[in-house]
Amino acid sequence: MIIGLDVGGTHTDVVLLDNAGLLREAKVTTDASDLFHSVLKGLDAVTEGVDAAAIRRIVLSTTLTTNAVIQNTIPAVGMIVSAGPGIDPEHFRTNPHYVCVKGSIDHRGREVEPIRPEEIQAAAEHFRENGIRQVGVVGKFSVRNPAHEIRIGELLGDSFDKVFLGHRVSGSLNFGRRIATTYLNAAVYPIHKSFFDAVTNSLSAKGMHLPLRLLKADGGNMKLEASVEFPAQTILSGPAASVMGAVAMAARDEDAIVMDIGGTTTDLAVLIGRAPVLDPHGIAIGSYQTLIRSLETLSIGMGGDSAVRFQNGRLSVGPDRKGPAMLFGGSVPTPTDALAVMGDMTHDDCGPACAGLKSMAAQMGISVETLANEVIETACRAMLAAAERLTAHINGKPVYTLHDFKEGYRVQPRSVLVLGGPAPYFARHLQRLTPMQVRVVPRWQVANAIGAALARTTCEVGLFADTEQRVVNAPAENFLQAITDGYDLEAATAQALDLLRVKALERGANPDYLEMEVVETQQFNMVRGFTTSGRNLRVRVQVRPGLIHGYDNLLKSLAARSEQSA
Repeated sequence: MIIGLDVGGTHTDVVLLDNAGLLREAKVTTDASDLFHSVLKGLDAVTEGVDAAAIRRIVLSTTLTTNAVIQNTIPAVGMIVSAGPGIDPEHFRTNPHYVCVKGSIDHRGREVEPIRPEEIQAAAEHFRENGIRQVGVVGKFSVRNPAHEIRIGELLGDSFDKVFLGHRVSGSLNFGRRIATTYLNAAVYPIHKSFFDAVTNSLSAKGMHLPLRLLKADGGNMKLEASVEFPAQTILSGPAASVMGAVAMAARDEDAIVMDIGGTTTDLAVLIGRAPVLDPHGIAIGSYQTLIRSLETLSIGMGGDSAVRFQNGRLSVGPDRKGPAMLFGGSVPTPTDALAVMGDMTHDDCGPACAGLKSMAAQMGISVETLANEVIETACRAMLAAAERLTAHINGKPVYTLHDFKEGYRVQPRSVLVLGGPAPYFARHLQRLTPMQVRVVPRWQVANAIGAALARTTCEVGLFADTEQRVVNAPAENFLQAITDGYDLEAATAQALDLLRVKALERGANPDYLEMEVVETQQFNMVRGFTTSGRNLRVRVQVRPGLIHGYDNLLKSLAARSEQSA
């Protein structure tokens, strides 16, 4: 048996699965100020009377970090950036406490200008004075030689909770994206650390000591302990869970939009057949262009509990959430209240929902029922507009799925797969506004937790070799080794795959089903005096994301249920 657990901004969903099917499911309210009891309550609901020895693993996903970035509730972070000659690093500024310092490494990994310790100490003092607890450090060519980043980290000492070094966050050369990625790792660290502590403490309270995995943005998982060093991998973890939960329910021969409607956000993705579309180079979230390898997703601040306002003659829904719907004791009208007024959601007492919309309807000079319809239509149009934006974004560049590169392919969605707590209530209103077929995913309330539970362990390795300097390194893996004459692209690829196998097994991958593949190989000759003096070799390899083996019967039952409802 396995447990899938998705901690959302509004609800925590938990499932207990075996190959026979879905054994138990639960949905509990998420209390962001008390994640320990939120997680514990969910685990209690699905494990009561179950022998812990029969549970093989727990896979978690979360939208907490995604929500924090989208709603701009991340804490202040310090950034130290060194670039040297070339583009001004101010061009990549991520936040107010962003300090550019002297010192540079060239593209071959050679020191051009040393760092100045007094600048680092001055930056550290500034951070301390402003109560900053997390710091990111990025050098332009640190992936060729991380010495400057390492030294800056040493100079910062132990006066901060966490210091993130750019070469450890990503081995990619893209300077601006590496800055943004390092910044987000530092920014979401305290949020993710609270989540990590809540999960581990909840399991300890139950006397359960099980392998823990965390779903990453690319639809694969990693050990929970490793996630503390790469917390930005949890950004879009929740949307990835939604996608993996919809994979088995999609038609084999059509493109589809996946739309997970939560209380705080709606997360969207695209399937080609049953293969999620992938961004192999790095996704954008908010204003940040990152190096976080991810499924192509889009999260918008629109959900069942989004705040409804009428200001300056305009009705707006979201992007923020001010608490639960008034139907459930909240203080601000929401789409959930509108659904209750329209009779889509049944409840013992719809009075609070009506009261919440009544004064707003009076301001607009319309009936409460008309306002409710406008609220839902506004929300649905925003969701469909986001689907159009995501489709256009994907079609504006080469299309990759988890399985292959689709040369010249244009995505043309013909259906919308809706999941999440309010999915069936929104589905019929979405159908009125789009020619696409709108289908509610079976087990829509917990499909994201099912997706998390079934995802396999994945990771990737980037390796760079310079045959003139006779060195090969994989900075993100803390790997550096001398090489001899004759080292070529074939040898670099073999070495990258060896590193990948070790990394994957350390992160909990199944050695019997380890699907490794070469994502990229590049080779450049270096010429001096009209003679080739050496080669630059670059290799990137990965464990392909997908669903785990051993749960075929469960997947078949979910797919059959989906086809029956189509």
